[in-house]
Amino acid sequence: MKAMILAAGLGSRMRPLTNHTPKPLLEVGGKPLIMWHIERLKEAGFTEIIINVAYLGEQIIAYLGDGSQYGVSIEFSDEQNEGALETAGGILKALPHLSETFLVVNGDIWTDYKFEKDFQLSKNNIAKLILVNNPKHNLKGDFYLSNDKDKYTFSGIGYYSKKMFEELTYGKQALAPLLFDAIKKEVLITELYTGSWHDIGTPQRLEALGNLLIKNV
Repeated sequence: MKAMILAAGLGSRMRPLTNHTPKPLLEVGGKPLIMWHIERLKEAGFTEIIINVAYLGEQIIAYLGDGSQYGVSIEFSDEQNEGALETAGGILKALPHLSETFLVVNGDIWTDYKFEKDFQLSKNNIAKLILVNNPKHNLKGDFYLSNDKDKYTFSGIGYYSKKMFEELTYGKQALAPLLFDAIKKEVLITELYTGSWHDIGTPQRLEALGNLLIKNV
């Protein structure tokens, strides 16, 4: 299975930190955010990683190169000419480089979730979302856990089949409509992860995570 890291966002809420640095290259715990993902993906057995880039994307490409220095192979899906294509649009552009079932992880989260290299969707499903307990900034949640009356927050980690995206037309488009359509058709499953997970959406959250990692060293 191949993995895709979403790294094309503008990082608007992280300004001024992202005025000259793309969010995936902001450091926490002594290394850029995106390196935490690459190292954990490698540990889980992922050797082929696709990364989409847009805002200040050349910095990410220059920093990571082909990934060989990290023991992986990295390909870039470059959206700099179009501007960020949003999640579904970005995945669609990268689709020819992805495996039939593939993992997608948001570049602006930090987690100790164990990525599953050999996970396979059943023939009856086209996606699996990893949910987490609702953080303070998203108390209403996003999606229901199977057979649960409460909503949980989408972690930004999901396993998808190519079938979910093949009928899309090229261009900027969000992922949420596809997910809700899959839920309606009962071809999407969910799982709750209760380990460490952080959404790095603001400078304050980045600082809080950094302080936490220092304490745990």
